[in-house]
Amino acid sequence: MENTPERQRLLGLVVDLILRDGVIDLSLSAISRAIGSNNRMLLYYFGSKQELIGEAALVAFDSFPRLRDMFARLSQPGDLEQRLLTAWDDLADPDSRPYVRLFFQRFGIAMRDPDEWGDFIERVGREWIEEVRDTLVADGFSPEDALSGATRIIALLRGLQFLLLSGVDPAQLRSAYRDAIRDLAAAAALAPASVPSA
Repeated sequence: MENTPERQRLLGLVVDLILRDGVIDLSLSAISRAIGSNNRMLLYYFGSKQELIGEAALVAFDSFPRLRDMFARLSQPGDLEQRLLTAWDDLADPDSRPYVRLFFQRFGIAMRDPDEWGDFIERVGREWIEEVRDTLVADGFSPEDALSGATRIIALLRGLQFLLLSGVDPAQLRSAYRDAIRDLAAAAALAPASVPSA
């Protein structure tokens, strides 16, 4: 589909809508009414509700620079533990909260209808692990240790995000994450540099 000004306008309205109100139980009709359009127009431009929400979520992600650039910063040279801690700070930043909330809403919807949202579910289970795995390999981990470590780090980050949205003290979560990073580094028999306790 050609990326026309009208398509971009509608997409921008949907991005604003899902960041403001979320996507829980939003039907295509509800979306079209909320942005002053109609089902026929949204289907013409986007094909389906899943494609519309998926594209809107990608555009929304790009509007959060700390999240968008998180893995680029993680892959830079420097102390690995500090870079991993910075990744958590990016995720936990209050300015990132609307997108984190949107992500978990989308995941909840996907779990209700995994056949429709299969591509999204597959990406959630793969992309971040691959990013962290590649970083760990570049920092000297064996491929096996890198995959295992990346899986644990992403599982930890997802769980901490959930607790953050549940109202757990961010300082408590940061401290727990810092301790876990040290444990992972020690388990991989690397010589970890000290992570600042700030």
